[in-house]
Amino acid sequence: MGLKRISSHLLKKMESAGEPIIISKTEKTPIQSYVKKLLKIVSQMQNDYPQKKFTLDGRLVGDIGEVLAAEKYLIKLNEGLTKHHDAICTDGTKKKVQIKSTMKDTLTFPCDHVPDYYLGIRIHSNGTIEEVFNGPGDMVKEIVKDRKISKTNLHLIPIKTLKMKNQEVPDKKRIHLKNK
Repeated sequence: MGLKRISSHLLKKMESAGEPIIISKTEKTPIQSYVKKLLKIVSQMQNDYPQKKFTLDGRLVGDIGEVLAAEKYLIKLNEGLTKHHDAICTDGTKKKVQIKSTMKDTLTFPCDHVPDYYLGIRIHSNGTIEEVFNGPGDMVKEIVKDRKISKTNLHLIPIKTLKMKNQEVPDKKRIHLKNK
C-alpha cells in the first residue's frame, strides 16, 4: 500500500501508539532537498573552519557569528566547545571573550558567570555583522543584576539596551578590530 493510500485514521492510530511513520526513500519532498543543501553547506563550512561544528541543532548561528567575529576582531577562536568563553584576545592581553550572536532582536547573557569580555553581534541576512556590544562582561552584568536566574541559565537582553550600554565602553576597554 502506498503512503498516499494510508488513511488519516491509521496514521493517527500509529502516531498514538508511538510507532514511527517512515516516508518511503523513493518519495521526495522539498524539505529533503533543502536539508541536503544545508548539510552540504555545513560540510563546506566545517572544511574551511575546522574549529567549529556548525551543527543545525541550534549552534549554527553562534558558530557563524564566532567565525565572522574572528575575521573582524583581534581574537583567536578556541578549538571546539569551551565552557564560558569562545575566544582569546590576541592583542597581548589574552583576555577571554564570550561571543553571542543573533539574527533577531535579543542576545543572551549567562546567569552563572561574567566573562572578561562580552562581544555581542547581530548577523544580517547579507552576511555582514553589526557590533551590538564590545566590552567588559561586568558592564553587561549591570543590566541584568536584579533579574532572577532563568530556567535556561541565560538572560535575554534587547539589542537596543546593549547598544545603549555599548556607547559607555571606553575605547581602551574594547576588543580591537583587525587592521586590514
